[in-house]
Amino acid sequence: MRLIRTLFAGVLLMFATAVPTLAAEKAIIVLDASGSMWAQVDGVARITIARQTLADVLGTLPDDIELGLIAYGHREKGNCDDIELLVEPEAGTADAIIAAADRLTPKGKTPLTAAVKLAAEDLNYTEDKATVILITDGLETCEADPCALGAALEGAGVDFTAHVVGFGLSDAEGQAVACLAENTGGEYLAASDAASLTKALTTAVAQVSEPATTIEAPVEAPVEAPVSDISIDPEIVMAEGDDPLPDDFYIVWELAKPDSRGRAGDYVDTEYYAGWRGVLEPGDYILTARADYAVVSQPITIVAGKTAEPYFVLNAGRLILHPKATADADTDGDAAVYTEFPNGESTTSYGDVNLVVPAGDTVVTVTLGSAEVTETIAVAAGETVERDIVVGTGHVIVNGYYVEGMKVEDGDMFIEILSAKEAIDGSRKNFSYGYGPDTAHDLAAGDYLARVTMEQATVDVPFTVKAGEQFKLDAILGAGVLYIAAPGGESFEYFGTKKNIQGERKSFGYAYGEEAQMTLPAGDYIVEVTPTGGSEPVEVEATVVAGERTELEVDFTSEE
Repeated sequence: MRLIRTLFAGVLLMFATAVPTLAAEKAIIVLDASGSMWAQVDGVARITIARQTLADVLGTLPDDIELGLIAYGHREKGNCDDIELLVEPEAGTADAIIAAADRLTPKGKTPLTAAVKLAAEDLNYTEDKATVILITDGLETCEADPCALGAALEGAGVDFTAHVVGFGLSDAEGQAVACLAENTGGEYLAASDAASLTKALTTAVAQVSEPATTIEAPVEAPVEAPVSDISIDPEIVMAEGDDPLPDDFYIVWELAKPDSRGRAGDYVDTEYYAGWRGVLEPGDYILTARADYAVVSQPITIVAGKTAEPYFVLNAGRLILHPKATADADTDGDAAVYTEFPNGESTTSYGDVNLVVPAGDTVVTVTLGSAEVTETIAVAAGETVERDIVVGTGHVIVNGYYVEGMKVEDGDMFIEILSAKEAIDGSRKNFSYGYGPDTAHDLAAGDYLARVTMEQATVDVPFTVKAGEQFKLDAILGAGVLYIAAPGGESFEYFGTKKNIQGERKSFGYAYGEEAQMTLPAGDYIVEVTPTGGSEPVEVEATVVAGERTELEVDFTSEE
């Protein structure tokens, strides 16, 4: 295997020395500002790490480097068109890019494919040399294919290159976006923390900032490089006795100096992929190999003129999960999958899961709406386990109506999904809630009560959910709207007309100003309208008719 690597390296060297190499003249950084960038690494938000990394890397660049910045997902939730060119690609833009990144507030989706396409177009990629550097912590969420885009840009561009920096992506996630870089001749660079993000971004930007060079004469490649040129050549397997993992298998290698107890101490470097070979200064190190959530470490010693060949056994397998509402449904991308691994690590993801996990029992909890199911799945070293996790939910869409046929379109309408049975203190468990029309709820099979409230009108509707069932629930409020204009007035209080045994009338709420509008159950009311200046309130009688708007006026200005 090592002889093949050596020969392959020689071929690459011969090819590289025969072809001129040119750096890109312009580039745009595409920065992920989607909601997931609030996730934390060692207690620090990813967006904060990304901002600091940009400041660290761009602050060292020459002023003549022509860079621009595009961000996505920073203005609106759920909008796949939320992509913005923040800094035009020009010389001396480092400070502008750093400032623009500091103003971003992550909140939306991940339209990375469309963002890279926009960057390519802004760089006039069909006429000029162009480079795009994408920094993303998630996969495409807007039904686009980054792999196909990479191939299209490569085919249509004069000399187009995309580099992808995957921040906090798993092995499977990294493979899903690496194709964008690979299809354009660029690099996929993985980063898991601030140090590795700085290294990845520095590597990508360096390919823009390097001066153009041409190597004049071809150099004859050696048949076999001296062993002393490589000081470490690790080999890694999934399980004892397995074949070595292929060179392009995504492994994160972390090098550290040993501390006084022989554990990983001061950070040295991070490298990637199973085929990594490197040159290290002689000395003692702790080398850690990570594939998703499987981790193994061992001490190594580098001796001058020799190649260390440490052998790593991950003692891991692959776990593939498909969370579904019902057995015959497709994978539900909204299903939250919480996995707890035998080594104590855990993670939450959404939709399909494809992870390398430590051998042993992995506890999987899938939540879809208010429904939840937990399974313990045994994965042996070297084994791939693929399983559907069926939550067994129904799907209900709830709407409120003033009267039958008159839908409430107001976004302030509040909908709660409660337990059908009351507790001993009269309370009910809350399973779900939402605002406005057409609120959707995924619920486990069982009995429930929908409580729909529009201002002072409330109605409870019991219902039953069956696994796999989808239906609509209409709640009739039997309510109308009472509007009162009171020029010269300052406040309103709404009362029922009937008094209780203490002689008090039920209050339905307050409003302030010279006019007020309230949704109320059909019936008779008394409204106390207080004029400006604190004079005695005036009582106004009103009748609210279900499905109708009642308008009244009390004019205090005419009394002045």
